[in-house]
Amino acid sequence: MSKELMSSIDIEAPAEKVWELLIDFTAYPTWNPFITRAEGPAEVGGRLTLRMQPVGGSAVTLRPTVVEVVEGHRLRWQGRVGVRGLFDADHLFILESDGATRSRLVQQEQFSGLLVPFLQRSLDRGTLPAFHAMNAALKDRAERATASRG
Repeated sequence: MSKELMSSIDIEAPAEKVWELLIDFTAYPTWNPFITRAEGPAEVGGRLTLRMQPVGGSAVTLRPTVVEVVEGHRLRWQGRVGVRGLFDADHLFILESDGATRSRLVQQEQFSGLLVPFLQRSLDRGTLPAFHAMNAALKDRAERATASRG
């Protein structure tokens, strides 16, 4: 069984600025309502420690591994709860440039494993809204940073 969540947002800021904010894990506690703490290197093979706060749910700390980094465009990590095949997650950020001053952020996650049927409702009600909240907060931060520079 698998389940995919996806959220995207258009941002009035250059992709380079959005990328810079996205991979600045140390600043996450100051602006990110979903990943309230992030530690570790944004490089392939890097092990992250992420404190995730779903909307209306309990926070959980996960330790995924970065599996893809395309500088300025893609950041992807994979993690699991318990043993492989129980509840696995493949999280991806895609950043697309839309000219010199606009960009689009896509955040998606593919869940698979035996627990997915039992967790679908909480993913829809807690995790997906948290994706939307993070995207909106990143948009606000990037647009404010861009406006203050101009």
